[in-house]
Amino acid sequence: MKDLPIKIFNTLGHKEEFLKAIDPNHLRMYVCGPTVYDLPHLGNARSIVVYDIWFRFFKEIFPQVTYVRNITDVDDKINAAAKEQKISIQTLTQKIIEGFYRDIDALNVLRPTHEPRATNHISEMITMIEQLIKNGFAYESAGHVLFDVNSYKEYGQLSNRSLDEMIAGSRVEIATYKKNPLDFVLWKPSALEDDISSIFESPWGKGRPGWHIECSAMSFKYLGANFDIHGGGADLQFPHHENEIAQTRCAIKDSHFASYWIHNGFLTVDGEKMSKSLKNFITVKDLFDKGVSGIVIRYLLLSTHYRKPFDYNQKALDDAKKSIEKFYSLFDENDLKSYSKTEKKEGLFLEILKELSNDLNTSKAFALLHEKFKEIKSGNNQNLKNQFLQVFDFLGLMDVNFFGKKSELNNVDEFYINSQIALRIKAKQEKNWQLADQIRKDLLEKGIVLEDTKEGTSWKSV
Repeated sequence: MKDLPIKIFNTLGHKEEFLKAIDPNHLRMYVCGPTVYDLPHLGNARSIVVYDIWFRFFKEIFPQVTYVRNITDVDDKINAAAKEQKISIQTLTQKIIEGFYRDIDALNVLRPTHEPRATNHISEMITMIEQLIKNGFAYESAGHVLFDVNSYKEYGQLSNRSLDEMIAGSRVEIATYKKNPLDFVLWKPSALEDDISSIFESPWGKGRPGWHIECSAMSFKYLGANFDIHGGGADLQFPHHENEIAQTRCAIKDSHFASYWIHNGFLTVDGEKMSKSLKNFITVKDLFDKGVSGIVIRYLLLSTHYRKPFDYNQKALDDAKKSIEKFYSLFDENDLKSYSKTEKKEGLFLEILKELSNDLNTSKAFALLHEKFKEIKSGNNQNLKNQFLQVFDFLGLMDVNFFGKKSELNNVDEFYINSQIALRIKAKQEKNWQLADQIRKDLLEKGIVLEDTKEGTSWKSV
């Protein structure tokens, strides 16, 4: 599939372009990973899953793919969270990293080629900062080292805004030690109350790196001065990615940094921005605790084109569940046992790759799956069945446990379920909504989903 034309919307040029890798045999991609102060919420998960699909797709097209996704384990947010929880930074970051892997593993996310941690690359960051000072693009002030934005004439190219527009439209730290409010921190001095694990030695005294320099130093180490793709959420476009471009190009001679910039869209909840203050902040673990399968969450997050805003709501979640259940109804455990990953990739698999080659159009790919579902259902074509499973595996939607859940249906006590449904109907008639909701929740924890229709209440195993 090496000759398949690939379209990507390049944020840097603000237009769709055909992908041309620096090395036709080796695609290199860097994506901003988690800052490990809290468990991943749905917005974080969307970004992780989107770039996992890009990674899977590129692996089908290029002989070699190097995918780097960093872990930020030194940051002001981490310090604040550790203090709030009254634990050490190392205890906090280790706990969150373990939770992060637990959650994304359940979403069938592949491990990147490299997953560098910021704290293991302090020396590379210091070297890059020293080079920026030497090249005249950074300065020391009040124990800080800052990038001089006015020294880089192309600053604002990615976000397509002037310096005045960026100052007016963003929250930048106004500080007396800055020449320009947009000047950003490359190195900051430590405070007396800082945890020792967040304090590092440097030519400018004890302190820690700024957030932006981390990604520049790690991408340079693992991918070189120039690579193909840099990705992340739309919220990172400015200032994080804008700053990465500036400092990397100014530190490394002849660097254009990333050729293509990809940004996935924002996530809202019932039409509102997700935030803890609105109490609509949803983590991946929250959905797991409600009995939602990882592949359902994965399907949900991929059902909207990655660049478009995605609104999480109960209907969208229900639709994702129905789609997964519908697809799995085609197969039994024997189909799964007879499926082989080594089978020739043809037909449906190639059609899916073609849809994804158009700026990763997962919406069209899923629509194609629904079309093929009808064809399989009407004709029971075993070859097409195998192709369907091959695509499911490729998209990360294969879950052997889901087949197991189907077979558990024979072990369900139907008398108990029906008695609980009757009790719930009575509770609703008496407007005892709390009891009705609790019955639904209890059954869900046992793998039973209730569906209320005009004809009454039905149930199914998940």
